[in-house]
Amino acid sequence: MILARTRFPLALAAAAAGLVALVAWSFTVGRFPVAPGDVFRVLWSALTGGSSGIAQNAQAIVLEIRGPRVAAALAVGAALAAAGASYQSLFKNPLVSPDILGVSAGCALGAGIAILLSLPIGAIQAFAFAGGLVAVAIVVGICAWIEGRDPILTLVLTGVVVGSLFGAGIALVKYVSDPYNQLPAITFWLLGSFTGVLPRDLLTTLPAIGAGVLALGLLRWRMDVLALSDDEAGSLGVNVRAMRAVVIVAATLVTASAVALAGTIGWVGLVIPHAARLIVGAAFPRVLPLSLVLGAGFMLAVDTLCRVAFATEIPPGVATAFVGTPAFLALLAITFRRSS
Repeated sequence: MILARTRFPLALAAAAAGLVALVAWSFTVGRFPVAPGDVFRVLWSALTGGSSGIAQNAQAIVLEIRGPRVAAALAVGAALAAAGASYQSLFKNPLVSPDILGVSAGCALGAGIAILLSLPIGAIQAFAFAGGLVAVAIVVGICAWIEGRDPILTLVLTGVVVGSLFGAGIALVKYVSDPYNQLPAITFWLLGSFTGVLPRDLLTTLPAIGAGVLALGLLRWRMDVLALSDDEAGSLGVNVRAMRAVVIVAATLVTASAVALAGTIGWVGLVIPHAARLIVGAAFPRVLPLSLVLGAGFMLAVDTLCRVAFATEIPPGVATAFVGTPAFLALLAITFRRSS
């Protein structure tokens, strides 16, 4: 524990430095490369209100195309990683993530219904949040009703079943949608993409993500108490039911906002918290900040590679599965070897 505690500041500083380097790299590369000095001058002039002296096309690329996209990738990665770390700590299960609990499927169904109804981005976010909250409520309610001998196995199996049910709902929404306008939009959105992110989209989703992450951050010191039994946690002055409700709502809010902004992107909420615990231990006050930074960097790196590595851009939701599967298996092998 002492080693993990002393390792935390170094790990967080290294991750933050790597994140800054990734942001700088993401702004400069692409189909229309921009020199690092030009990127700095454009961003500085945007902050100070002065003139950058850079060509208008370069300014438009930095401020109107790559700027919102970089901000969205950072926010979505951090949000999904924070939600995954919170769910895993809350349910005392390292296999829990927004995907396995059915939250992502619930959010996707809600957002798909909003797209089917041709609603604006604010309504899509609200529908996504409602769908994710309904999915979590169903999973937790079924687990409480069954009261199986193995609560972890019951939780995972219930989440898989509920996720499949909501997946069927998504298929139904796609089936009844307009094949020329709504169906392509829903299909493309479900694959996950930052291509169409606009500044006004960030104005509606970033405050919700920030509020959810702030709530989780304020509760980070009490999260480890939930590892105890309900009676022991209550004797320490923690209102277990109220805290669980706040954590579920906050984690679902950031997941829903991320889904509304970029579509369904898996594996981030499962892999990144595992990597953070492997580096700094299992204490949630250390796992949450590192997960935020690692998740933001991972998502930005994946999105940047998706748009520069191939002639045709690959959806980040597809790329995270290709990257996340071997990464999770490697982390799992390292964890088991350490424990054996």
